Amino acid sequence: MSGTVVVGAGLAAAHVVATLREEGDDQPVTLVGDEPVRPYERPPLSKGYLQGATPRDEVFVHPEDWYAEHDVETRFGTTATAVDREARTVALSDGGVLGYDHLVIATGSSPRTLDVPGADLDGVRTLRRLADSDLLRGDLDARSRLVIVGGGWIGLEVAAAARSAGCDVTVLEYAAQPLLRVLGPQLAAHFAALHRAHGVDLRTGVGVEAFDGAAGRVTGVRVGGELVPADVVLVGVGAAPNVGLAVAAGLAADARGIVVDERLRTADPAVLAAGDVALAHNTALGHGLRVEHWDNAIRQGALAARSILGQDAVHDWQPYFYTDQYDLGMEYVGFADADDDVVVRGDPAGSELVAFWLRDGRVRAAMNVNVWDVNDRLRALVGRRIPPERLADESVPLAEL
Repeated sequence: MSGTVVVGAGLAAAHVVATLREEGDDQPVTLVGDEPVRPYERPPLSKGYLQGATPRDEVFVHPEDWYAEHDVETRFGTTATAVDREARTVALSDGGVLGYDHLVIATGSSPRTLDVPGADLDGVRTLRRLADSDLLRGDLDARSRLVIVGGGWIGLEVAAAARSAGCDVTVLEYAAQPLLRVLGPQLAAHFAALHRAHGVDLRTGVGVEAFDGAAGRVTGVRVGGELVPADVVLVGVGAAPNVGLAVAAGLAADARGIVVDERLRTADPAVLAAGDVALAHNTALGHGLRVEHWDNAIRQGALAARSILGQDAVHDWQPYFYTDQYDLGMEYVGFADADDDVVVRGDPAGSELVAFWLRDGRVRAAMNVNVWDVNDRLRALVGRRIPPERLADESVPLAEL
């Protein structure tokens, strides 16, 4: 009795086991996760669930009884401690050992922290897990003064939730603009203006020197010699892939992720990786890519299962992500660099627009802001050569580009 073992009970893992069962696989499947709860979706943790708009039951991928009904053995609250590739076994923190025919490592990523004085004070938080969101939700309910270190997606989404809850919010961003490396200066400025218009004290080009505290709890953040008062601090400075299990097993992995091919296979044909932890060869882009977003976890979970089943499927899709902040909703598809040429259809300072990133005349990515039901069309435009003036011309329907 071996079958498939999936380590890491997140969104990608949930879609591995679901796809195996949907595709008719009747071999044993075991799902191992170090959290005491079943797989859930992470986007609500900084959006609807954090705001109290999304009920707890709605964040879970499957109902509680789904796993037993589909003959999936679960080991929640258990950590995989080692992989013996020769014996094809996984050792567990509870002393158990699981055999496998196929192993999927979907261990996700962990929030990065800051190596500065006071980083271990109570009230200095990160946001990755359901329990983290529960703590932060209590902070927002208490109308805490919140300082957010990092102006990325998580930081800005939490800032929006906190301002909506009536909290005083300061965002400290090291770069010249929030989201600068993702969107480039023009569109990054759009998000900066959005948050300042909603009362966020957004400070850019600053670095944290230390966290001050009293009686073991954070009271402020030191920046440029100034103390910014805080009841709670959220550190949102990115995440690192959890590659330790793979590295110890002798698989190719480093700070960029676990190296896998277009079918999510490592150099060991019995071991695959999926989700946040996977540095996967993308056939559409022609290089390895690690993506930490919701859509990728779902797609890679399904792809890992299909690879196990010997189906002809590859990692060939464009990355996709979305955000909701205040009354702004955005979708982004593709993979661009901040220094690519940007073309905006609509008012760059307005509430509704579509943006394109181009290099050498070819569309590399596109984003729709408060313009709905167009993302599939934008996805079809990625990779094509389209004159910039035509992209910007609102008299030309997107369907005709």
